[in-house]
Amino acid sequence: MGTPTSTAHGSVLQIRDTLAEDYSDIYTPEALTALTFLAPFNDAQKRLMHERTLLRALRIKEGRPLTFLPPDSEIKGTGIRVQDARDGRFAGPVIPPDLQRQWLQGTGPAARPNSPVRVNLRNVAYALLSGADGWMFDGEDALGQVTTMSLDNIRSLKLAFARDPLFLEVAEQVAQEMNAWARDFLGREIISDWRRQLDFTTRIFRARGLHLDDRHIRIAGRSFSASIVDMTLYVVNTYRTLLRAGSSIVLYLPKIQTAEEAGFWNRMITALESHLSLAEGAIKVYVLVEQIEATFQLMEIRAALGLHFVGFNTGRWDYINSVADINCWDRGFVNPNIESIVMTYGYMRHYEDRVRRAVNTPDANGNFSLWQGGMEPNIPVGSAKGVADSMKKARAGAVREQQEGASGKWVAHWKMVHIIRPVWEEAGEANQLGRRFPQLTYTAADATGLTLLEPAPRTVRGARNLLSVALQYGNAFGQGLQAAALKPADFFGDDDVLYLMEDMATGEIRVSILWEWVHKGAALTEDDPETGLKAGNVFSDKIFARLLDEEYAKLLAAADRDVYDASKTTTLPIARAIIETYVHDPVKAPWFIDLLNINLNNYQLGVAGQRIAQYMETFKNQGGRITENLDTLKA
Repeated sequence: MGTPTSTAHGSVLQIRDTLAEDYSDIYTPEALTALTFLAPFNDAQKRLMHERTLLRALRIKEGRPLTFLPPDSEIKGTGIRVQDARDGRFAGPVIPPDLQRQWLQGTGPAARPNSPVRVNLRNVAYALLSGADGWMFDGEDALGQVTTMSLDNIRSLKLAFARDPLFLEVAEQVAQEMNAWARDFLGREIISDWRRQLDFTTRIFRARGLHLDDRHIRIAGRSFSASIVDMTLYVVNTYRTLLRAGSSIVLYLPKIQTAEEAGFWNRMITALESHLSLAEGAIKVYVLVEQIEATFQLMEIRAALGLHFVGFNTGRWDYINSVADINCWDRGFVNPNIESIVMTYGYMRHYEDRVRRAVNTPDANGNFSLWQGGMEPNIPVGSAKGVADSMKKARAGAVREQQEGASGKWVAHWKMVHIIRPVWEEAGEANQLGRRFPQLTYTAADATGLTLLEPAPRTVRGARNLLSVALQYGNAFGQGLQAAALKPADFFGDDDVLYLMEDMATGEIRVSILWEWVHKGAALTEDDPETGLKAGNVFSDKIFARLLDEEYAKLLAAADRDVYDASKTTTLPIARAIIETYVHDPVKAPWFIDLLNINLNNYQLGVAGQRIAQYMETFKNQGGRITENLDTLKA
């Protein structure tokens, strides 16, 4: 570890290596003081995550399905009665002006692996010039964590928001490049005044979830919550600039499972506001509903976050993963091909419906909240037919969400903004706050609907897609690309099949479904001439092993464009080892990202094997996860 930099209640805040000096523009005295001030929340974060893991184990052991909270109970740590939360007897905020219209939000990180500041600033320039109403700069699922990327991310945002001369130089060049693309693709320019355009987009930041620890800081000899670090470093380094510009300070909070956890976030945010002499509620938050547990407590989460809460987002991949995980004990719950699990499928349809009803339930002051729809992962790059087909499908998805009541949606690439945003422009309403839907109910039928399976294919082709993309994602993660354009290897070279922008969630759900198929005796629904497997055959461990060999061989033979040649002897074999262990083991690991994180900056398969075994042994024998930077512990 590095030199101690400050103390927190007698405990030393340690920043690894020379990062305190190398990133003194981010680890400022004000930021370090704020981190020290919030350090006491670290023990509570550790307790909450330990309780999460224990409850998961107990549910698996007892075969216990999820249920709604008792209406007369209290949301732990908040003093709020559950029925009061459901009835809207709490005070939420009026939606601030720069969040009133969020037709299109883009998402992506503000840093690239091992890149200089100028290169990283290009990411921010593309975002702020995109024409998106908001941009969620990602510190979590789409941000690589090799070397110092989490710090590079904050540095880029600080420089860009402050209109540093280097950023302005980069932005002018990027604007020219964006217009060149637009003239060719759209037949018109999209940026008339690039300086003015920089002020159009609301700036938002996604911190890492409570389940993760920071890779650079330890406190009192323990790992330090990544949520505390990300929230603090982002807010402290940008809040003055944002407020001077008349902008809101906005966070996206990921992976929340319960209203108790939401209340914990609320206390941390309120404490930071007080420390910075900001009014309570100055920091606004969206909550990504990407855990099924949260869908059972939507109004409770709104109430627990009080004046901070502005809206929910309905994602897809993370949520599917959580449904698979919560039902890992139930041999009767087996997902179909991932391509079939769209937002209108069974349990996804019920999930989306509960979210839209929750945000349109008024609080004590008659205020409603926003619903931001899901992610559009398409990128308009490919053959003319491939692009046309994919854009038609993307637009249809946006139309459906708008009609269902969403005030906007996400895109994973700036080029999609001008293809999708017109859906909301044509509707003409800034948002759909207060649209009338049936009141939320909390019946046994409601609970059953949230795990509803419907008939859909489960095929060898589907398994190959799961395996190929999971392997590629694990490989990209190891290279520092937590957001990557991917497609199954069988479609490499076929420009009619577009690459999709994928992030951490895509890896989580693919290995989760593969584990499910292997350990629950999933039956295939169609014959497969290539393998000779028939409809009704069980997807066994043996079949998985065969397909893994075949899909891995395709990646080794792929061109550098699709699989970096340098990765084929470094991070790709490690990705395979992780997936083999995860899927083969009868004990389902709680987070795929844990196994990837402990191998960041490691390119030796032997070391990876030791770390994977260490993790699984720790989890199975002690019921704990390894969330620390193992290289820091070794140092």
